[in-house]
Amino acid sequence: MFGYVTPCKPELKIKDYEKFKAYYCGLCLSIKKNYGNLPRLVLNYDMTFLAVLLDSISDKKCEVHLGRCITHPMRKKHFIISNAAVDYAAFCNISLAYYKLLDDVEDEKNKTSKIKSILLKSYFNKFPKNLKDNTDYIKNNLLELSKLEKSDLKLSIDELSHPFADLTGFIISRYSDDKNLRNVLYNLGYNLGKWIYIIDAYDDLEKDMKKNKFNALNISMNDDHLPYKEFSSNIKSKVSFILGLCGKSCLDYLNKLPMKTNVAILHNILQYGLLSKMENLNL
Repeated sequence: MFGYVTPCKPELKIKDYEKFKAYYCGLCLSIKKNYGNLPRLVLNYDMTFLAVLLDSISDKKCEVHLGRCITHPMRKKHFIISNAAVDYAAFCNISLAYYKLLDDVEDEKNKTSKIKSILLKSYFNKFPKNLKDNTDYIKNNLLELSKLEKSDLKLSIDELSHPFADLTGFIISRYSDDKNLRNVLYNLGYNLGKWIYIIDAYDDLEKDMKKNKFNALNISMNDDHLPYKEFSSNIKSKVSFILGLCGKSCLDYLNKLPMKTNVAILHNILQYGLLSKMENLNL
């Protein structure tokens, strides 16, 4: 359920794309500095968006470092360093990845995921103590999501997507201590989380139906038990409409934030990046 929230490179200025990459590299460096080398394997772009978004409301100017990394040792890269938003995103990256791996183990009995989850668990003692509530919230919401997905109840796509949408809203909003700002961040995050959950379900629809696995769209909308091609064709416009509404809401809430930087990058991601992912799935 990761990797959908990225910039649309053709619509982004080179300087802004380079800055986004600096956040990505800074996130990787933060994971290494605060937790170790192994957790860098679960690095993903969605958490880079989180860092870019949260840093946009910060009064502190970015500190940029030019250096080399282990994966590209021949060419120097820019890293955003000593940055609270990046460090928070690093924590969220590891915590979310761990509980996602546990879900894979539970659903698919995946041995590789089991090994990775055991290795990641050992880094939990390095989490900041003030973020324990965040870890508990991630764990509980993903557990609730798992229970809903295994339930025999007839649930709508809104009900099924709620735990993940709420979790995304919580993660994004908890960074700020300002009550009004938290509300805007939560609503942005909620709509983004719902968008991610639904597009992930649509992306996996054919595979899940072939393997007779749970899929939120299949469970909530396929009352007539149609085969994949007919069902996906029937729901295409509805899914596109829902995702379009979520994306529009994300952009509306973004515009309510007192952004001090990264404006062009964030507008690109929520306006063109999300749309590009939909177009890649013919939505």
